[in-house]
Amino acid sequence: MSDSCSFVFSEELLNYKFNSNHPFNQYRLKLTVDLLHRLNALENHQVIPPRMATDEELSLIHDPSYIDAVKMAGQGQLPQHIAENYGIGTEDTPIFPNMHEASALLVGGTLTAVDQVMTGKALHALHLGGGLHHGFRGKASGFCIYNDSSVAIKYLQNKYNARVLYVDTDAHHGDGVQWSFYDDPDVCTLSIHETGRYLFPGTGNVNERGQGKGYGYSFNIPVDAFTEDESWLEVYTNSLKEVAEFFKPDVILTQNGADSHYYDPLTHLSATMKIYREIPKLAHEIAHQYCGGKWIAVGGGGYDIWRVVPRAWALIWMEMIENSNCYGSLPKDWLEYWQEKAPVTLPINWNDPEDMYKPIPRKAEITEKNLLTLEKALYPIRNHQKSEYKK
Repeated sequence: MSDSCSFVFSEELLNYKFNSNHPFNQYRLKLTVDLLHRLNALENHQVIPPRMATDEELSLIHDPSYIDAVKMAGQGQLPQHIAENYGIGTEDTPIFPNMHEASALLVGGTLTAVDQVMTGKALHALHLGGGLHHGFRGKASGFCIYNDSSVAIKYLQNKYNARVLYVDTDAHHGDGVQWSFYDDPDVCTLSIHETGRYLFPGTGNVNERGQGKGYGYSFNIPVDAFTEDESWLEVYTNSLKEVAEFFKPDVILTQNGADSHYYDPLTHLSATMKIYREIPKLAHEIAHQYCGGKWIAVGGGGYDIWRVVPRAWALIWMEMIENSNCYGSLPKDWLEYWQEKAPVTLPINWNDPEDMYKPIPRKAEITEKNLLTLEKALYPIRNHQKSEYKK
């Protein structure tokens, strides 16, 4: 199985860097790749370098004038007042040198993963540098300049005539991808995220179901703040199984933000490594059940780059290659090497301790609320099934 998996990576992906103090830090890629190497779980022949996305490919989603603005900004040639109209030069998405080239490489990495899977070179492909799901047609947003997942889905449609199930488990709503395909019945989006009442981007309500021919193909499950593992997994497992059965995709594209963890500094959820073990496991199962195994996975959010992201993202690859060497202690040499550089104490085990945080006082209430949200989100599917049964 390991020979039929591709891992898209090169050091150049680290060039997507706003500044040294910005929470979005692609150094997390380096920690993850090193962890996999020290586990002897990543072979050189499995590592595929990303290519640069062309302007034509970027224009599948992004307005050409926006692409030109990003190019000019990266060369220091875009006035501040114009840059802000495009969502760049802001606190969230600052301008940095050669930002177009760095961003186009991230998009090209996801397209590389798509081609690996859709041409049969790999059954599964992982591009952790991607997953920038907030980018819009003519505007940057939420650390995302270009939206690689949206471009990849349009590319999958145009080149491979594929029906795509996009599954987003980032703590932030996958707004950019949802709106790109809001009226398209051949793309189904499922986003499980912290409620927008407390968190950027403030969208992803249950009643955002699509429009026109795309109505009924957008699913949102905004979970309550402080949601814990059991409730989160109940929502994820039921929604993904039922949505996949409803849509029956040709290929599954999963966005794997690792920011629902208790340690994440930007969110308010209380998940542990338990969910990051189960997320890829079910995605893998769904891919084989409906898509002949075709599964493309990208990264996303994740702002505790030392304690959370390397473990969470390594587990995606370990699931893809069906390697079970991800229990007990983390590799001693990895811990020793990175602890010298880390500003926090690194965890020594794959799993988190049971007493990592104090008990959440509203656990039962939160769980019940999330179940009601799940019921509302899946009502169209479940109601249709009841109608069919009565016939």
